[in-house]
Amino acid sequence: MVLGAVVSFVVALLVGGLGIYVSGRVVADVDDYSHAVVTALIGAVAWAIGSLIPVVGSLVALVAWVWVVNRRYPGGWVKAAAIGVVAWAAALAVIFVLNGVLDLGITALGVPGV
Repeated sequence: MVLGAVVSFVVALLVGGLGIYVSGRVVADVDDYSHAVVTALIGAVAWAIGSLIPVVGSLVALVAWVWVVNRRYPGGWVKAAAIGVVAWAAALAVIFVLNGVLDLGITALGVPGV
């Protein structure tokens, strides 16, 4: 049971990292998958902490997540937001394939809304 949770966490983190990697490569011309996975992990923690705030938690969490991307990738806030949009779309596509075709039932850790 614990092993299954660990495997699910790792797969979800790798999928979230893949989404950020694809977007980082397309938007910011950064080609480093391990950097993307660490960004996904830090972003997930920032999202979790920010979402604890009542009423405005989702907005605070989103700004915190974009801030993490902004700090870890070049280009400023606009590019960080663009990385977020592309990461969301890329992670959604991967999740669709993994869950729809292979029926794995996983999510993407570190990419909001997936």
